Amino acid sequence: MREDERFLTSPEVARRLGISERGLSRFRAEGGGPPFVKIGRRVAYNPASLAEWIQRQEREGSATPGADQ
Repeated sequence: MREDERFLTSPEVARRLGISERGLSRFRAEGGGPPFVKIGRRVAYNPASLAEWIQRQEREGSATPGADQ
């Protein structure tokens, strides 16, 4: 991580992903969401790791016909 980057907070990540903070919390509890770190009692996200996770979520087509309608 570059020196000028800082860890992102849960509200910032939820906003970037377009989901609620509760949904982001559910990802943490159930797995499958973006990687995070705990700093003391605080949850934080590395911007580079978040970008990589988002890129891995990209799909080329719908798995279920008509799912994107």
